[in-house]
Amino acid sequence: MKIVGLSGSIVGSKTRTAMNYTLESVKKQNPDAEVTLIDLADYTIQFSDGRNYLEYEGDTGYVTKTIMDADAIIIGTPVFQASIPATLKNIFDLLPVNAFRDKIVSMLVTAGSSKHYLIAEQQLKPILAYMKAQIVQTYVFIEEKDFQRKEIANDDVIFRIERLVEDTVVLTETFTKIREQKEEKYDF
Repeated sequence: MKIVGLSGSIVGSKTRTAMNYTLESVKKQNPDAEVTLIDLADYTIQFSDGRNYLEYEGDTGYVTKTIMDADAIIIGTPVFQASIPATLKNIFDLLPVNAFRDKIVSMLVTAGSSKHYLIAEQQLKPILAYMKAQIVQTYVFIEEKDFQRKEIANDDVIFRIERLVEDTVVLTETFTKIREQKEEKYDF
């Protein structure tokens, strides 16, 4: 199982911190999983210009192809100005409309206050649904107060991250099994 953690911002540290916790939980719960972190701060990504994702080279090609090869994607995003960052939206724009078909996608959101709790519901889930993702319905929302010295300081947040990982893996395994059973019914 290939799981990609996508940290969707090029600034700040809280989303990366949360993604580190999340991917460590994936590795602990599923040592056989192939886990890749894509932190957009580490890459120089081109703006989408309408080309097929396979035509991009360099960092842009690597990031899009890695996402497309994943079985599951855990998206981490901060909230800026009551919205997802443009860097994350650009990734979605670089991918084809059906990019997330047959993929499980889960989310964690970092924000300065609880006022931004519904950003995942109002902005991220509609984009993911449009791109045909099988969405883990619950997500982890982490506020500024849950961090201290670049660490998550709230045990409830850590518990919710572990549960998100469990749900993501269980749904990925289940969806893969069902899809394989359906494909076995065909004669070609």
